[in-house]
Amino acid sequence: MLISIIIPTYNRLGKVNRAIDSVLRQSYQNFELIIVNDGSTDATDEWLVRYNDPRLLFFRIKNGGVARARNFGVSKAKADWLCFLDSDDVWHRHKLSEQLRFHDKNRDYLISQTDDIWIRNSKRVNKMKKHEIREGYIFKDSLKLCLVCCSSVMIHKKLFNDLGGFDENLETCEDYDLWLRILANYPIGFIKKKLVTKFGGHDDQLSKKYPMMDKYRVYALEKLLRSAQLSEQQKKLVLAELDYKKSIIKIGQFKRLPEKIQNFK
Repeated sequence: MLISIIIPTYNRLGKVNRAIDSVLRQSYQNFELIIVNDGSTDATDEWLVRYNDPRLLFFRIKNGGVARARNFGVSKAKADWLCFLDSDDVWHRHKLSEQLRFHDKNRDYLISQTDDIWIRNSKRVNKMKKHEIREGYIFKDSLKLCLVCCSSVMIHKKLFNDLGGFDENLETCEDYDLWLRILANYPIGFIKKKLVTKFGGHDDQLSKKYPMMDKYRVYALEKLLRSAQLSEQQKKLVLAELDYKKSIIKIGQFKRLPEKIQNFK
């Protein structure tokens, strides 16, 4: 079975090569690898053309953000099943084969993820309990923070397209938005093996560029409320989380005010 893998990249020369190599080393080899250069200004193009493998498809688009780049990659995908890999992460050798085995045994699941390893500033770190990956109907738990690792996901293309893909209006938290739309009605499978390594702490991470991430999550939650896909109980959960996140944003905005204004009475 053919698998379509999408790697978006922007100015990550060196890191993206590591990601590509981890795909080429997979024990399962029936894939196409779609690399979308999102308008990089470094030498990414020059390095990518050095790969001599007919399964690799290279596209360069005008810079528009990771959501647009991933959606573009999906539009070029030939397979029924999709995987995403961030350009700063890597897969372990049996990632695809283990995930395909899961879906072969669990035909009702249209999306799954694997466990992962976190590296921050070149050191392995242990996850807090709130970040532990879960399976099944995890909509409620996923409201507080994103519990789906994009680099470990395998998803059926029809489900991805039916839910509208990644929201290109979001500069970040686009994954939080999509997973919530999916998890509102679908369970997610979980392969309890560490098959992805995620690298963090570097300066080009979106979480460093956008410190007030909750404002993007608020956008996602408000959009979800306007949709017709939530049960009454789910709406109550979303409203409660929305109120909480808005209060966090207000506190954060206050902390960013000059000290003389904070102390004004």
